[in-house]
Order: sequence, then C-alpha cells, then structure tokens
Amino acid sequence: MKALPRSIPAVIVVLGGVLCASVASQELPTFKAEVEYVEVDALVTDQSGALVRDLKKEDFQIFEDGKSQSIAGFAFIEIPVETGDRLSAGSRQPDVATNEQPFAGRVYVLILDALHTAPERAPRVKRAAQQFIDKYLAANDLMAVLHNGGSSAGSQEFTSDKRLLSAAVDRFMGQKLVSATLARNEQFYAGASVANGTIEDPLDAERGFNARATTRVLTEVADKLSAIRGRRKSILFVSEGLDYDITDVMNNRSAGIVLDGIRDAIAAATRSNVSIYAIDPRGLTTLGDDTIEVGMFADQRPITAQDTPDATPEAMQRQTGIGMSSLRNELQVSQDSLRTLSDETNGFAAVNANDFNAAFERIVSANSSYYVLAYYPPSGKRDGKFHRIEVRTSRPGLTIRARRGYVVPKSNAKDQRTGNNDVSPQLMRALTSIVPATGLKMRLYAAPFLGTGANASVLLGLELRGADLALADNSRLDLAYVSLDSSGETRTDKESFTLKQLPPDAKARIKQTGIRFLKRLNLPPGRYQLRVGVYDTANGAIGTVMYDLDVPAFSKLPFSMSGLLVTSREAVSTVTARGDPELQKFLKLPPAALRTFPKNDEVAVVTEIYDRTGTTPHTVDVTTTVKSREGKVVFEHNDQRSSDELKGANGAYVHGIGLPVGELPPGSYLLTIEARSRLGQSASRQMEFTVAAAP
Repeated sequence: MKALPRSIPAVIVVLGGVLCASVASQELPTFKAEVEYVEVDALVTDQSGALVRDLKKEDFQIFEDGKSQSIAGFAFIEIPVETGDRLSAGSRQPDVATNEQPFAGRVYVLILDALHTAPERAPRVKRAAQQFIDKYLAANDLMAVLHNGGSSAGSQEFTSDKRLLSAAVDRFMGQKLVSATLARNEQFYAGASVANGTIEDPLDAERGFNARATTRVLTEVADKLSAIRGRRKSILFVSEGLDYDITDVMNNRSAGIVLDGIRDAIAAATRSNVSIYAIDPRGLTTLGDDTIEVGMFADQRPITAQDTPDATPEAMQRQTGIGMSSLRNELQVSQDSLRTLSDETNGFAAVNANDFNAAFERIVSANSSYYVLAYYPPSGKRDGKFHRIEVRTSRPGLTIRARRGYVVPKSNAKDQRTGNNDVSPQLMRALTSIVPATGLKMRLYAAPFLGTGANASVLLGLELRGADLALADNSRLDLAYVSLDSSGETRTDKESFTLKQLPPDAKARIKQTGIRFLKRLNLPPGRYQLRVGVYDTANGAIGTVMYDLDVPAFSKLPFSMSGLLVTSREAVSTVTARGDPELQKFLKLPPAALRTFPKNDEVAVVTEIYDRTGTTPHTVDVTTTVKSREGKVVFEHNDQRSSDELKGANGAYVHGIGLPVGELPPGSYLLTIEARSRLGQSASRQMEFTVAAAP
C-alpha cells in the first residue's frame, strides 16, 4: 500500500500541547478536568450585520440535544489587530524572543493542499496565501503552514514571522492528479470498450487514497488544536476540493472510505471547536484548460451510434463519465466538499470568487470579537455520538453563529506522546504548547557559530526575571532545550540548577536583576524552532519561549558571519549561573539579551567572520552602520582586515564594535554589520535596539 504523505505525522509535532489562553475581558473559570466541559464560541450580529458587544451571560441560553444547559463559563473576547513596529519592511523578527507579554492574538493553521491543486494552478495558491499573510495576519497572531502532500520540510511551525511563513508558502507545489473525466476520456479515445455502459477511472484507487489522506490531515490538525481553550481556532484550507465523487458508490470503490474521512474531519473540528475556512484558488472558473483537452480527445475519436446503440451520444457521455457534463459534475463535487467541510464546522467556503479580500476580512472579523460560553455536558459518557448544540439569546433581532454540535470520542485514550522521559511532565506539556507559558518571565537569544565538522555551535542565552523565582534553599530550576527541525525531528537537552549553590548575596542580586544561563547546542545546518522552558520546582512556576532560527552551513560557505553577541555594563548586574569558556577567549563581559539601553550604558557587539576563500591574499572590508527609524545613518564605522591574519588558512576574524548609545537620541535603531571580501563574497547581520529615554 502507498505510504501516507510525510506531512501527516509532522502535524503531531507542529501542533501540540496545552494552552491556557488569556481572554480580554473576563477569565473563564477553572474546571475540574479539561475534558469535562464543552466550549462554544458565538459570533452575534444585529440586523445590520454589526457585531453586538454588550451581551451578558444572562442573555444567552445553551441547549444540548434540545435540553437547556447551565452556562458555567462566560467571556467576551476582543483581540486587537496589531500592525507591528518593524524598522524596515520585510525584516525578520527581533533577535531576542520573550514571553514577557501574554499571547493575545488569533490562531491559524494554513493548510496548502498539494494533493488537490493542479501544478499549473500552484501560483494561484501562493498568491492567495501570500495575500492573507501580507494584509490580514496581525503582528500578534500565530500561524503554522502545512503542506498536504510532499515533504514535511516545506511546512512551517507556529510563528508570527511573516518572512518564515512566506518562505513556506513559496515552497508549495501542486500535485493533483489529472481529472477523472480526462482519465476516462483518454481510456475511451484510446479504444476502451463501453460494452457494459461504464468506463472505469484508471486512477480511482490513488484518487481515493489522496482524498482520504487529506481528510486525515484535517482530522489530525483539528485534534491537536483541541488543547487550545478560550479562543477560536481556524484552519485556512486552500484547496481545489476533493476530486472524488462520494455520491457514486457503485462506480467509485473508495466512496465509503472517503465519506468516512470527511465525517471524521468534521467530527474532530466540531469536537475541538475549530472552524474550517475553505479557499478555492480556482476562483471563477470556466474549466478552460480541461475543456480544451476534452475537445482535443473528441476530435481524435467522435462518439458514434456504434459506441452507444441504445442511447444518444450525450446520454452515453453522462453514463460513462466522459465529456463536458462529467467535467462540470467534477467541479460541483469538489466545491461541495469544500462547502461541506466549512459549513459543518462554523466556517465558510470562498468558491467562485477571484477576489478573496472580502472572505479574508470576514475570517479576521470572526476570529477577533466573539463570546465564549462553556458548560458541563449532561452526560460524561464517551458514546461516540453527535450531540446537537443550539445557542439562543433573549434579545430579539440578533443572529448567532456558533458551532452546531460536537462528537464525543468513544475512548478515553489520550495522546501517548510524552516527549523526553527525562523532562518533567509539567515542563514537557508546556514545551509542546504553541503559545509560551508566562509563569516565569524570560528572554532568549540564539547566536550560531562555526562548530565541529558540519555542525554549527549555537550559543543560547536565557535570562529569567528574579522576581518570579522562589529562591528558597530547596529551589531547583529544571531547564529543557528542544530544537525542532523542518522535518519534524526533535532534539532535547536538559539540565538542573540548584539555588543552594549560590551565596546569599547572589540570591539578593538575582531577586533584583535576574539570572542568566548560557548553553551550547550542536546543530546541523537548517531551519529550527527552539523551545526553551524552565520549571521552578519550589513554587511550580513555568516559563517557555520559542525562537525561530536559521543555522547556516558554515563549513561549506566560502564566506559567512556568525550571530551577533551583545554585552554592556548593565549586563554585568545580572548573575550568570553558568558561563561559556569559549566566549571568554574574546568576550570578557557576559553576552546579554538586553536590547534596550540607557544612555549612560556602554554597549559592545561582537561577531566572527569566517573566511574560507583560499590562499589568495585579499582584504576584507567591515562596515558597521546604525540607522534611525527614518532610515538616516546616524553612525558608521569602517574597518579592514587582511587575510595575512589567517596565515593563508581558513579561519575567523573576530570583529567587535562599540555602539555610541550615549550620543544617540532616545528611539529605535537598526544595526547592520556587513563584511565584504575583495574576492567577491559578502555576509551581514542585523539587530534592532532601543535607546531609552532618561527616567
């Protein structure tokens, strides 16, 4: 049997964990067990279509299977649309990640359906997906990109970095099979017999397999999103629809299996309170290319009375599944699959439209302002049945859009994936969440350096706020470092730090200024999402933070630059729990995650420039510039290095530069360090920083 696309198991890695999401106006109550209550989000509009924001808990009634239920939890969610504050358009995320602000955005999974997109129409998929990312994804949102079909390396973990999301979209390639009508046409016009009144689709088995694989992806994604509570979750399903006619069970052998798959996807989405929004990239279609191809076949062998003695040629086309009527039926079937998946999950399908702006605006609006209601179901039995939900309001003239029901799973089986057994369950659950835990506030930076062999040596710097730590003699901090690559493979490191190792004066300093941990990871070149978590065993507090990282192939590049390290006089005040011996060779002060500096601070930036261009003598020009938000150069420094320093061998120039923060007005700035070899190679790094106003 054909193997499932690799993207399916990657879903389990891309989407996972437990999220206790904060809400804008009122917190949902703490329930005895997460699986014991049902959550319903409701979008309420008046007769003019305007959102109604002033309803109270008492204005709602919830019914399950026709019986009134007591509303145990209620909140109105209003998520702002943040536009971001980048110094340059298209620039990457800041080089320091933090969980200091709780997540307050929308959650999207963008599924690009390669199995049901014709290769020639892949550019339309990319344009539609890119349009949403560019115009409608806010800075406070999280999105994951998943390719249904092909290698999972094309997908992207949850991030708010539009640069990474756009790159994942750009890797999309359509893989849709030729339509069933064209496949039958080819059979007929090649001389296939129609004595029994039918022509079989030669690709029926593979077509059915692809349809079932797609519904499994939707099911997996919806199941993993069930852990997110307190806010809407949306799947943006960009697809030409399932090209399998489930209504023709006599001629399509996989119709029952595909239908079960659609039911499974809808059940998972309703159970997890996930809405599916289907986007058909074909837009307003006349089936032009396929129509031309059908006509070309017909010219080769016209249908005659000898082919169909008991019916007209038109009737024979309908019966055998060839010709234009069959092609139109395929279009209808595929669009109906998109409508069914969307309508049954409280979403909608954007079909027969060339302009997706209105659809995208509706999606953002539906995910930005809504009510969340929760209730205990009347029965805790896992009966596998569909339970109908109806939400009403006592205020007349209002329209409510809410999910219409949910399916209770038959078993109580939970995800058996527990992660690394050496990491505490509490911390592992937090690390598998798509949203950072904020019990311990922290900042994280990652700087890749040339390592041993093909691997890079990635220096992580983690800084924790001291006020969040118990700092008792029996306190232990458990730290876990998870690196997740683009194929879904994870690497986990852990360590523990006991605070009784510190003298009393150090504990006082930690309470005031925080504590820093330095850690080295040896990673092969590639794209990673780093997830770092800390668990304070004394007070049970947990903090996690995620960091998107590109690790260059330093050992293969002729000319490259390491990550940037920043240190300052202010950085010394933070206690460094564990130093890094390699850094001490060229950096006397500890590297810091600070990117906001007082005017009286002394700041230095250090990087390594790797030169592997051979024995030809040459010069390397290093230019450091600082630009204001308006793009004006406010600082520039030029330096020259000679290959003579490397004595004719491959090596590294250590480049350090002081930032004149005392001479800069308060505001935000963009630092760029660019190295150019006069043999033609170049490399650069950028960093945003802020000069604080005087207190």
